[in-house]
Amino acid sequence: MKLPFEKLDKAFENRLRLQIMSILVVNERYDFNSLKELLDVTDGNLASHLKALEKEQYITVHKSFLGRKPNTNYAASEQGKLAFKQHLDALEQIIKQQK
Repeated sequence: MKLPFEKLDKAFENRLRLQIMSILVVNERYDFNSLKELLDVTDGNLASHLKALEKEQYITVHKSFLGRKPNTNYAASEQGKLAFKQHLDALEQIIKQQK
């Protein structure tokens, strides 16, 4: 039986992007600093992966100010949620077929 590798989404091949989407799918929003702390990554590393997900339109960005401090929040878009679910479903199919 052919394994559904073609159904895997390249955007989620990177571990950090998979982690970011896992967080955003189960939370309504998450801010940059909280993501950085939770994932234990540098600003630049996190920013580049968020930009890649934003380019795919898998996440949305919400910028605001808390007092005088800028605050950037991220949320999974409907398209991103669907793509993530399909990616996980494909992984699950691959795992089940290996038994």
